[in-house]
Amino acid sequence: MRFPFLGKLAAGAMLSGMTTLPAAALPDPNDPYVYMEEIEGARAMAFAKAENERSLPQLQNDPRYAKLYDDALAIATAKDRITVVGFAGDGTLRNFWQDAEHVRGLLRSTTLDSYRTGKPQWRNILDVDALAKAEGKNWVYKGSTCLPPDDRLCLISLSDGGKDAVEVREFDIQTGQFIKGGFLLPEGKHRVDWVDADTLAVATEWTKGEVTTSGYPYVIKLLKRGQALADASEVFRGKADDGGYGVSPIALRDADGKLQALIAHRPLDTFNAEHHLITEAGAKRLPLPLRSSIQGLLDGQVLLTLEEDWTAQSGKSGDLMALNLAELKSEADEPKAALVLRPTDSQSVEQVATTRNRLVMALYDNVKGGVLSFRHDDKGWTSTKLDLPADISVSIASASDHDDRLILQVAGFLTPSTQLLADAASGARETLRTMPARFDASQQVVEQHWAISKDGAKVPYFLVRSKDMKLDGSTPTLLYAYGGFQVSQTPGYAATVGKLWLERGGAYAVANIRGGGEFGPRWHEAGLKLNRQRVYDDFFAVSEDLIARKITSPAKLGIMGGSNGGLLMGVALTQRPELYNAVVIQVPLFDMIGYTHIGAGASWVGEYGDPAVPEERKVIDTYSPYQKLAKGQPYPRVFLETSTKDDRVHPAHARKAAARLKELGYDYLYYENIDGGHAAAANLNETAKRQALEYTYLSQQLMD
Repeated sequence: MRFPFLGKLAAGAMLSGMTTLPAAALPDPNDPYVYMEEIEGARAMAFAKAENERSLPQLQNDPRYAKLYDDALAIATAKDRITVVGFAGDGTLRNFWQDAEHVRGLLRSTTLDSYRTGKPQWRNILDVDALAKAEGKNWVYKGSTCLPPDDRLCLISLSDGGKDAVEVREFDIQTGQFIKGGFLLPEGKHRVDWVDADTLAVATEWTKGEVTTSGYPYVIKLLKRGQALADASEVFRGKADDGGYGVSPIALRDADGKLQALIAHRPLDTFNAEHHLITEAGAKRLPLPLRSSIQGLLDGQVLLTLEEDWTAQSGKSGDLMALNLAELKSEADEPKAALVLRPTDSQSVEQVATTRNRLVMALYDNVKGGVLSFRHDDKGWTSTKLDLPADISVSIASASDHDDRLILQVAGFLTPSTQLLADAASGARETLRTMPARFDASQQVVEQHWAISKDGAKVPYFLVRSKDMKLDGSTPTLLYAYGGFQVSQTPGYAATVGKLWLERGGAYAVANIRGGGEFGPRWHEAGLKLNRQRVYDDFFAVSEDLIARKITSPAKLGIMGGSNGGLLMGVALTQRPELYNAVVIQVPLFDMIGYTHIGAGASWVGEYGDPAVPEERKVIDTYSPYQKLAKGQPYPRVFLETSTKDDRVHPAHARKAAARLKELGYDYLYYENIDGGHAAAANLNETAKRQALEYTYLSQQLMD
């Protein structure tokens, strides 16, 4: 099955790291809550369970909770929601589906003709609920990697409880069975791709402890069918002090599924990485910028997005460029790169995909999406814009290798998601599905406003509000933001927010602060390391703008964010608590002085800086929420959420935050999901529970 490369989103999520782990980054011996860092330690788990027992009744006994949960579960498990489907090489459409009867999910397939009827005949391929029951495991499906061109053989990734670490098993789509004696990788943080039907390229922890500082693999080996892991042959080796989530193989194939190049992607730190061509003669480093991302292969051209200027090729940060693969394979020191697209200052390349004959791009302008289709010939690259609705978000869900068809998802905050089948060559499109409305949007309106940050930068944000909202500061308003890793916050259908918040009289805002990718790499780079405070100042500027416009007031303003956004929430709590009366802190980073030794924290030094480097420590000291919590502050009652199974950010951050708040005598709420991974929800029931808890809390803080 072919899904588009995720481009900068993947880069933001996957590139990471540091060069060394200095002694100064070891656990602080003076930290009374360092025991929280033992992920399933007895004391830490006792704390989490006691906090759950204290906090959950305060929310679940609220008379609003039951209906909020029912509404959230109905949305999450609705059978008439849009089925996310992708083209498979065998001519079918494949889909992973979850509903009330299949909370863990079904992998299934159908034909396009059947899908067009609106009532497709599905063939169930893998029932994860049944598998979990049979094996007594809390399996969470983490995706599959299938072998082109027919995509019959697939590597299924299964996580116990939602962890990033997965078990990988070979599966035969045609028979619907795991292959006896087939490829099997025990639980680990693997990076794997197919070379051919009998060979895998695998990066994993080949021997105990053979991982980077962040706990990820740095050695790629070729594993043959029937071969023991110990007998796999090494083809690339990074270093133990490499940054990031470890090395990973990239298999570049033509439209017929034939392997054209096997490349080792070696992160040096959070955003810098080398690319090495793996050949029989050894690995050859490719002459590509360290801050660039390979997006795919079309017509012998390697597609590359730049996150820095490439002076030798007249490339600018944000550009999409193309290089001839044959030249890259040759001994040429500097093969010529061609410019495909240079975004303007208001634009950002969000996704890149390839069909059989076309390069397709999701391009955003002032955080509003469109799709360009590029044709390549002897004269270069020419593009046409697909005819799509205006002022929406758009994502490329799947691209076909057999022809030029695409499956697109388009949506707006008040516009239910619509699934389109489009032809990248002709521009023709048809609507496959439109999701039924999940809430009454007839009295709502969407606006885009701009706030002025402390340094004068203009920061956009979206506001969804009632048409008859009074500008007197009385509207309960929820503000969401992320602000990191070049991840953009684009308009999307607000199904749960609409039902659980907007219908009940609230307003909803999404801030496009620096650190994200809404305006390309420059928007991200503006908030890195020593400039991190800009991200937080942008968020405060949006908050103040909402108040200045009298949309809301501090007593009625709540904020929410997760992961890196959870860090943002912690900074908002400790730097500007007077602005907010509700703070939802989801699976956060919080102890930024100690973060490099907690979980995969060392992966993110390129984003935040290294607390062992004096200049960078000085900046981190100014905002690390854990250390900034203090007595006598006007903190609202906050809601902290995390997951025991989060092996990415690690629950210690939220645990330590709660313990410090408790020590200082503040009222707060805490929920630790014993399963769920970094999403803090292992299945749809858990997702609905988390959402109901959040909106009950927001109701108590902002509506009562």
